[in-house]
Amino acid sequence: MIYKLYYWPGIQGRGEFVRLALEEGGADYLDIALVPEEQGGGVPAMLEFLDGPGVARPPFAPPFLQAGRKLIGQTANILLFLGPRLGLAPRAAAGRLWAHQLQLTLADFVLEIHDTHHPIGGGLYYEEQKPEAKRRSREFLAQRLPKFLGYFERAIERNGGIWMADNRLGYVDLSMAQVVAGLRYAFPRASKNALRPCPRLRALHDAVFARPRIKRYVASGRRLAFNNDDLFRHYPELDA
Repeated sequence: MIYKLYYWPGIQGRGEFVRLALEEGGADYLDIALVPEEQGGGVPAMLEFLDGPGVARPPFAPPFLQAGRKLIGQTANILLFLGPRLGLAPRAAAGRLWAHQLQLTLADFVLEIHDTHHPIGGGLYYEEQKPEAKRRSREFLAQRLPKFLGYFERAIERNGGIWMADNRLGYVDLSMAQVVAGLRYAFPRASKNALRPCPRLRALHDAVFARPRIKRYVASGRRLAFNNDDLFRHYPELDA
Protein backbone atom coordinates (compact mmCIF):
# COMPACT_ATOMS: atom_id res chain seq x y z
CA MET A 1 0.00 0.00 0.00
CA ILE A 2 1.16 3.53 -0.80
CA TYR A 3 -0.06 5.91 1.88
CA LYS A 4 -0.91 9.52 1.05
CA LEU A 5 -0.29 12.15 3.72
CA TYR A 6 -2.08 15.47 3.47
CA TYR A 7 -0.82 18.52 5.31
CA TRP A 8 -0.08 22.22 4.81
CA PRO A 9 2.97 22.95 2.62
CA GLY A 10 5.93 24.82 4.06
CA ILE A 11 5.75 23.71 7.70
CA GLN A 12 6.44 20.60 9.76
CA GLY A 13 3.44 21.08 12.04
CA ARG A 14 1.46 18.13 13.27
CA GLY A 15 2.13 16.36 10.01
CA GLU A 16 5.74 15.80 11.08
CA PHE A 17 4.70 13.33 13.77
CA VAL A 18 3.15 11.20 11.04
CA ARG A 19 6.09 11.66 8.67
CA LEU A 20 8.55 10.42 11.28
CA ALA A 21 6.52 7.24 11.77
CA LEU A 22 6.24 6.64 8.04
CA GLU A 23 9.97 7.20 7.59
CA GLU A 24 11.06 5.00 10.49
CA GLY A 25 8.59 2.30 9.45
CA GLY A 26 9.99 2.24 5.91
CA ALA A 27 6.54 2.88 4.45
CA ASP A 28 5.85 3.80 0.86
CA TYR A 29 4.08 7.13 1.10
CA LEU A 30 3.40 10.24 -0.87
CA ASP A 31 3.63 13.58 0.91
CA ILE A 32 0.99 15.58 -0.97
CA ALA A 33 2.38 18.86 0.39
CA LEU A 34 5.53 18.27 -1.67
CA VAL A 35 3.63 17.54 -4.89
CA PRO A 36 3.21 20.64 -7.11
CA GLU A 37 -0.35 21.86 -7.57
CA GLU A 38 -0.13 21.42 -11.34
CA GLN A 39 0.58 17.73 -10.69
CA GLY A 40 -2.42 17.27 -8.42
CA GLY A 41 -0.83 18.09 -5.06
CA GLY A 42 -0.57 20.93 -2.59
CA VAL A 43 -3.43 22.71 -0.91
CA PRO A 44 -6.09 22.16 -3.63
CA ALA A 45 -5.73 18.38 -3.32
CA MET A 46 -6.15 18.64 0.45
CA LEU A 47 -9.18 20.91 0.25
CA GLU A 48 -10.99 18.39 -1.91
CA PHE A 49 -11.18 16.12 1.12
CA LEU A 50 -11.93 18.86 3.64
CA ASP A 51 -14.66 20.60 1.64
CA GLY A 52 -15.60 18.12 -1.05
CA PRO A 53 -19.28 17.15 -1.04
CA GLY A 54 -18.48 13.59 -2.04
CA VAL A 55 -16.53 12.78 1.14
CA ALA A 56 -18.80 10.88 3.53
CA ARG A 57 -16.57 11.23 6.61
CA PRO A 58 -14.42 14.30 6.06
CA PRO A 59 -11.59 15.15 8.46
CA PHE A 60 -11.89 18.38 10.42
CA ALA A 61 -8.38 19.55 9.52
CA PRO A 62 -5.01 18.19 8.37
CA PRO A 63 -3.07 16.08 8.89
CA PHE A 64 -5.03 13.20 7.48
CA LEU A 65 -3.93 9.98 5.85
CA GLN A 66 -5.37 8.13 2.90
CA ALA A 67 -4.82 4.40 3.21
CA GLY A 68 -6.63 2.65 0.42
CA ARG A 69 -10.32 3.42 0.98
CA LYS A 70 -9.68 4.65 4.51
CA LEU A 71 -9.39 8.36 5.27
CA ILE A 72 -8.02 8.89 8.77
CA GLY A 73 -7.74 12.22 10.56
CA GLN A 74 -6.22 13.46 13.84
CA THR A 75 -2.53 12.85 14.49
CA ALA A 76 -2.94 10.44 17.39
CA ASN A 77 -5.61 8.51 15.49
CA ILE A 78 -3.38 8.21 12.42
CA LEU A 79 -0.53 6.90 14.57
CA LEU A 80 -2.86 4.47 16.34
CA PHE A 81 -3.67 3.08 12.89
CA LEU A 82 -0.12 3.07 11.54
CA GLY A 83 1.68 1.85 14.67
CA PRO A 84 0.91 -1.88 14.42
CA ARG A 85 1.26 -1.87 10.64
CA LEU A 86 4.74 -0.34 10.75
CA GLY A 87 6.03 -2.25 13.79
CA LEU A 88 5.93 0.89 15.91
CA ALA A 89 3.39 -0.08 18.58
CA PRO A 90 3.33 -2.57 21.46
CA ARG A 91 1.97 -5.99 20.51
CA ALA A 92 -0.43 -6.34 23.46
CA ALA A 93 -3.71 -4.41 23.53
CA ALA A 94 -2.94 -2.87 26.93
CA GLY A 95 0.39 -1.60 25.64
CA ARG A 96 -1.23 -0.08 22.57
CA LEU A 97 -3.72 1.78 24.75
CA TRP A 98 -0.87 3.07 26.91
CA ALA A 99 1.05 4.29 23.85
CA HIS A 100 -2.11 5.98 22.58
CA GLN A 101 -2.64 7.61 25.97
CA LEU A 102 0.89 8.99 25.91
CA GLN A 103 0.37 10.28 22.37
CA LEU A 104 -2.82 12.07 23.40
CA THR A 105 -0.97 13.65 26.33
CA LEU A 106 1.71 14.79 23.90
CA ALA A 107 -1.06 16.38 21.82
CA ASP A 108 -2.14 18.35 24.89
CA PHE A 109 1.48 19.39 25.42
CA VAL A 110 1.88 20.53 21.81
CA LEU A 111 -1.27 22.63 22.05
CA GLU A 112 0.06 24.39 25.13
CA ILE A 113 3.37 25.04 23.38
CA HIS A 114 1.51 26.52 20.41
CA ASP A 115 -0.59 28.73 22.64
CA THR A 116 2.47 30.44 24.10
CA HIS A 117 2.69 32.51 20.92
CA HIS A 118 -1.03 32.54 20.10
CA PRO A 119 -2.78 32.73 23.49
CA ILE A 120 -5.83 34.66 22.28
CA GLY A 121 -6.51 33.03 18.93
CA GLY A 122 -5.04 31.60 15.77
CA GLY A 123 -6.80 34.20 13.66
CA LEU A 124 -4.62 36.98 15.02
CA TYR A 125 -0.97 37.63 14.21
CA TYR A 126 1.57 37.17 16.96
CA GLU A 127 2.25 40.91 16.91
CA GLU A 128 -1.40 41.51 17.85
CA GLN A 129 -1.11 39.49 21.08
CA LYS A 130 2.48 39.99 22.26
CA PRO A 131 1.68 41.13 25.83
CA GLU A 132 -0.61 38.14 26.32
CA ALA A 133 1.99 35.83 24.75
CA LYS A 134 4.65 37.02 27.17
CA ARG A 135 2.38 36.40 30.13
CA ARG A 136 1.30 32.99 28.81
CA SER A 137 4.90 31.96 28.12
CA ARG A 138 6.06 32.91 31.62
CA GLU A 139 3.38 30.70 33.14
CA PHE A 140 4.06 27.87 30.69
CA LEU A 141 7.81 27.85 31.25
CA ALA A 142 7.49 28.08 35.03
CA GLN A 143 4.66 25.60 35.56
CA ARG A 144 3.53 23.55 32.58
CA LEU A 145 6.83 22.77 30.86
CA PRO A 146 8.45 21.07 33.89
CA LYS A 147 5.20 19.27 34.70
CA PHE A 148 4.89 17.71 31.23
CA LEU A 149 8.59 16.88 30.93
CA GLY A 150 8.63 15.35 34.40
CA TYR A 151 5.68 13.13 33.51
CA PHE A 152 7.29 11.82 30.33
CA GLU A 153 10.64 11.36 32.07
CA ARG A 154 8.92 9.16 34.68
CA ALA A 155 7.19 7.19 31.92
CA ILE A 156 10.57 6.18 30.50
CA GLU A 157 11.96 5.42 33.94
CA ARG A 158 9.04 3.17 34.88
CA ASN A 159 9.20 1.40 31.53
CA GLY A 160 12.66 0.23 32.53
CA GLY A 161 14.51 1.03 29.33
CA ILE A 162 15.17 3.88 26.95
CA TRP A 163 11.71 3.98 25.34
CA MET A 164 8.38 5.18 26.65
CA ALA A 165 5.88 2.38 26.11
CA ASP A 166 7.68 -0.79 25.03
CA ASN A 167 11.05 -2.53 24.92
CA ARG A 168 11.51 -1.27 21.36
CA LEU A 169 11.10 2.08 19.69
CA GLY A 170 7.53 3.11 18.95
CA TYR A 171 5.70 5.97 17.33
CA VAL A 172 5.28 7.78 20.64
CA ASP A 173 9.08 7.87 21.04
CA LEU A 174 9.42 9.47 17.62
CA SER A 175 6.82 12.05 18.59
CA MET A 176 8.50 12.76 21.91
CA ALA A 177 11.84 13.32 20.18
CA GLN A 178 10.16 15.75 17.78
CA VAL A 179 8.69 17.72 20.70
CA VAL A 180 12.10 17.94 22.39
CA ALA A 181 13.62 19.18 19.12
CA GLY A 182 10.84 21.72 18.75
CA LEU A 183 11.25 22.99 22.31
CA ARG A 184 14.97 23.45 21.77
CA TYR A 185 14.21 25.56 18.72
CA ALA A 186 11.43 27.61 20.30
CA PHE A 187 12.88 28.06 23.79
CA PRO A 188 16.61 27.28 23.61
CA ARG A 189 17.39 28.88 26.95
CA ALA A 190 14.38 27.73 28.95
CA SER A 191 14.29 24.20 27.49
CA LYS A 192 17.97 23.66 28.31
CA ASN A 193 17.19 24.35 31.95
CA ALA A 194 13.97 22.35 31.92
CA LEU A 195 15.62 19.31 30.31
CA ARG A 196 18.60 19.29 32.66
CA PRO A 197 16.83 17.02 35.21
CA CYS A 198 15.47 14.80 32.39
CA PRO A 199 18.41 12.67 31.18
CA ARG A 200 16.13 9.98 29.78
CA LEU A 201 14.29 12.40 27.54
CA ARG A 202 17.56 13.82 26.28
CA ALA A 203 18.83 10.31 25.57
CA LEU A 204 15.60 9.38 23.80
CA HIS A 205 15.87 12.43 21.53
CA ASP A 206 19.46 11.57 20.63
CA ALA A 207 18.64 7.90 20.04
CA VAL A 208 15.74 8.70 17.71
CA PHE A 209 17.66 11.16 15.55
CA ALA A 210 20.60 8.74 15.36
CA ARG A 211 18.47 6.00 13.78
CA PRO A 212 19.55 5.30 10.20
CA ARG A 213 16.20 5.95 8.53
CA ILE A 214 15.59 9.12 10.49
CA LYS A 215 19.12 10.36 9.74
CA ARG A 216 18.56 9.75 6.03
CA TYR A 217 15.24 11.58 6.18
CA VAL A 218 16.76 14.60 7.94
CA ALA A 219 19.64 14.71 5.45
CA SER A 220 17.39 14.26 2.42
CA GLY A 221 16.06 17.79 2.38
CA ARG A 222 12.49 16.53 2.65
CA ARG A 223 12.37 17.43 6.34
CA LEU A 224 11.52 21.09 6.50
CA ALA A 225 13.32 23.40 8.88
CA PHE A 226 11.56 24.82 11.93
CA ASN A 227 10.24 28.30 11.18
CA ASN A 228 8.05 31.01 12.64
CA ASP A 229 4.96 30.01 10.68
CA ASP A 230 4.88 26.67 12.48
CA LEU A 231 3.82 25.10 15.78
CA PHE A 232 7.22 25.70 17.36
CA ARG A 233 8.26 29.35 16.99
CA HIS A 234 11.30 31.13 18.31
CA TYR A 235 10.61 34.57 19.68
CA PRO A 236 13.55 35.56 21.92
CA GLU A 237 11.36 37.75 24.09
CA LEU A 238 9.31 34.69 25.11
CA ASP A 239 12.36 32.58 26.05
CA ALA A 240 12.64 33.86 29.60
